[in-house]
This record gives sequence, structure tokens and C-alpha cells, in this order.
Amino acid sequence: MSFEALGIEASLLQGIHSLGFTEPTPIQQQAIPILLSGTKDFVGLAQTGTGKTAAFGLPLLQLVDSQARHPQALVVCPTRELCMQITKDLANFSSHKNAIRSVAVYGGASIGEQIRDLKRGVQIVVATPGRLIDLIERKAINLENIQYIVLDEADEMLNMGFREDIEFILGNTPNRNSIWLFSATMPAEVRQVSKRFMSSPAEVTIGKVNAANANIDHQFYVTAGVNRYHTVKRIIDFNPGIYGIIFTRTKADAQHVTESLIREGYDIEALHGDLTQAQRDKVMARFREKSLQLLIATDVAARGIDVQGITHVINYELPDDPEVYTHRSGRTGRAGNSGVCISIVSQRETYRLRQIEKLINNRFHKLDIPSGKDVCRKQFFHFIDKLLKADISHGEYETYIPLLRDKFASMEKEEILTRVAALEFDRFLQYYENAADLNVRDDRRGDRTERGSDRRDASGRNAQRSSGGGAGYKKLFINLGTKDGFYKASFLQFILDLSDLKKEVLGKIDMKEMNSWVEVEGNAANQMIRAIDGKKFKGRKIRMNDADSGGPRKRF
Repeated sequence: MSFEALGIEASLLQGIHSLGFTEPTPIQQQAIPILLSGTKDFVGLAQTGTGKTAAFGLPLLQLVDSQARHPQALVVCPTRELCMQITKDLANFSSHKNAIRSVAVYGGASIGEQIRDLKRGVQIVVATPGRLIDLIERKAINLENIQYIVLDEADEMLNMGFREDIEFILGNTPNRNSIWLFSATMPAEVRQVSKRFMSSPAEVTIGKVNAANANIDHQFYVTAGVNRYHTVKRIIDFNPGIYGIIFTRTKADAQHVTESLIREGYDIEALHGDLTQAQRDKVMARFREKSLQLLIATDVAARGIDVQGITHVINYELPDDPEVYTHRSGRTGRAGNSGVCISIVSQRETYRLRQIEKLINNRFHKLDIPSGKDVCRKQFFHFIDKLLKADISHGEYETYIPLLRDKFASMEKEEILTRVAALEFDRFLQYYENAADLNVRDDRRGDRTERGSDRRDASGRNAQRSSGGGAGYKKLFINLGTKDGFYKASFLQFILDLSDLKKEVLGKIDMKEMNSWVEVEGNAANQMIRAIDGKKFKGRKIRMNDADSGGPRKRF
């Protein structure tokens, strides 16, 4: 099927053909004819990287009135990066259609400049929820003439706690004709929003709901917890052409892994919540230019990252919420390319892979962690390939050939090759000369440290949980709950990021609508209280204290 057959007008066809697009993707084939009608609510479920921006962008560009200089279409997305990317794509699609203007509004940039852009006249506004609400409250944007609303990456926005913001925005668009909701997954919160604000929406699902991209190879390695860092380093070294993202649970882990790898000479940066917007932009620019080989990110910080050509995603640890795995893995294998998603797990975590397999409808492949010799061999052959493919057509190398002949006249070819290899691989050979086996075998005769940590965690913490909390744990009260937009995994990430504590210090978390109770190891409880109590969340003061001495009492 062609774009012409979908009903796309000639000026837009020129734009997409100039970009090299000749055939629509499955989501575009099914969504565009429905959306061109303009008056139908719509739900599109498809993985990231399947062409969803064109699926809603082309109909919007065709439906808006270029003569009217006020906002007629609104695209709401979770992050600044995605906001900028969508705006750029819309400009590229409409490069041969005059007078269509799209403006991006997002946090971390001058709101004054964005207000001036809006006043110049615009048909399509692409916005993050927080900045859009700022503009609404300042009366700097009028949404009364909005006819079409797109909620892009709806599941990510709700996971990030934007439900109230989305409902506020929808409440300020009284004259809309239709809502188009695009999402990779369909959790309960997304379904609830669609039921509340949409009328009998047409629904298109590409692949199975929550299913991972078929172009992604899902792999896992089993190792001891104490060997997690050495394992990720070995995986990087075993894939010399890697260009990827490493996901950690907390910003503290992201920073620790980044600093350790930088010390060992890797081109890598961290992306986490402590970075200013300017710092974040600088890191992302370097990553897109491929001057960074790897990016280390927390789930919250990585929301909306859309970078082409990522070869690998590595889960330093599995996410707490299995659905988050779909978003992580979706960063690779885009636009028909293949990709690899690697998870590093301990023996006791392997059962969680079965849960994720059912969710994504795909199998994980267990691989052995490469040995030191395997790594050196892989690096050596990669170097040889680079040597053979080196472009020698530029430069006056012949000027130096006589000098080189003189220098190497007394050496045999084998000695020259040996010296080249030594120069390139001396560091690797020394590092991996006596490298340990990092694998934990299925017969459970693994590393004693790993088994010790399992025993403490499984028979210690889990036993305490089932018996209502052990003597080593304190129950803390916090005045945040599900009404604040949290679900359990995002709440866990929130308190760990604020406190810089490890997940291992936590016991059971019991969330209610207005507040929650958290079990924390006794020696970490005061640190958590000091870090969180008194902080602000959405303008409201957070209260955290010992449930047995100051907060409401809760029995688990």
C-alpha cells in the first residue's frame, strides 16, 4: 500500500517522499484513513519506533486550516526531547505545504520566548503537560478553538504522574472534535482516561498489546549481585561497536556506574534527575552525535528519548514494573532495524523473566557471560576488520612509505603484526589475563557472596514481610499516595531518588489513596526521613515520620 492510497494530499506526499518514505508502516496504514475523517476518537496501540508520529502528524497537517492563525491541534507528550522531535517531524512532513506552523512548548526553556512564538500565529501546538498548564494559567494560550488533541506516549505520561494534568488540559478544550490516544501499552489508567473522555473510539492494535518489537533479541546473563558491574563492563567490551543505553533503578546507581566506567576510559555519560536542563541537553546532543558510546539513565530521566540507531539496551537491573521493560527495550530495534536488549539478573531474579515473557509475548535467551579470552578475541577481530576497511584514499601516505620501509626493513611481517596487536590490545590482555568466570550456573553452585545476599534478602527480608515486619525494619508513614499520581514502581523510584538509598533497604510498601507506609531497614530509616520529610511535591509539603511514633499506625 502507498501513502497516496491512504488519501494523503499531494503537498504532504512531496514532503514524505523527500524524506525517503515510500511505504506506510502498519500503524500508519490503519490509523491514517480513520484520522483523516477528523471527527472520530481513536486509540492506537503500537510499539515505540513504529511510525506513530507520521500516523497522527500527517492527518493533523492535512486537517488544520492554514489560513487560521490560532491553535487548532494540540499534541501532548511526556518529555522535552519527544516534544522537540515531534515538532521537527511535523516541519519535515510539511516542507512542501506552505503556511502550516507548529510550535513546541516545554519546560526548561524561556516561557517568554515560547509565548512570543505563539503570538506570531500557529496551527499546531506540541507541548509537555507542565508547561502547557503554565501557559493556560497565564492566559497565554487559548484552547477554545482546539479541534484535535493527540495524547502521545499516553502510558508514559500516566506512569510519570501526569494524570491530573491531562484531565485539566482536556477540561480546557471544550470544543474539541476528537481525541487521538497513542500508546505502547494499555494499562488500567490509560483505559480509564479513554473511557472518561472519549466516545466509542476506534481502536487499532499493531501486534499484541504490551508485546515487544519482534526485531529485538531479548537476552539475559545470570551472575552474582556483587559481580553486576564487572558483568556490564564485560558485555560492553564483548560488543565493541555498541551504541546503547544502560538502565539503572536509581540515580545513585547511574552515577556510580558512569563514574566507574569513565575512570576506565569509556565514552559515557549519565542522565538522571539531578541534571539541569542545559546539562541534559548537552548530554543528549553528544549522544546523538555519537561522541558518547553509551548513555546511563534512570527510567524517569529516559522518558521520551528518541534516538535512531541504538544497537543495545542493557538492564543493569530489571525494572520493578514489568511494563517498564517494554519501554526500555523499545529504545532499540526501531524503524525496521534489529536490536538487542540485555538483562543482568541474579539467580533469584530469573522467575521475573518468565513474567516479562508473558507480557511481551517473546522469549528470553540465556547466554553465558563471555570469558576474558572471548572478549580479547572479539576485540581483536573487530580491530582487524577496522584495519582492513580503513579508508586510505585520502592523504599523501605515499610520502611516508619509504620511511616506513626503512623502519621495518629488519622485521618480519609476523613481528610487525604482533607489535600492532600489542599496541592495541595490551590493556585488554592485562585486564583479562586472569579474568574470573562471572556466571552463576543453573545447578546453584554459584558464588557464596551471591548465595549469602540471596539468603539475607529472601529468607530475611521476605520472611519479615510475611510476618508483618521484622525487628530490623521500621515502618515509615508518608502523606503521598495513589491520588498523587503514583503507582508502586514510580513511588519506589521517587523515594529512592530523593533519599539516595538502595532498593535493598526497603521492605513492603503499602499504598493507599492519600498516604502510604514503607518498611525500611532500621539503620536507613533516619536517612530516608531526613532526605524526604519537608520536601515539596507539586507545591505540597511532604510529611514522613516513624509510623510507630508520629504518623498514623498501620499494620501490614
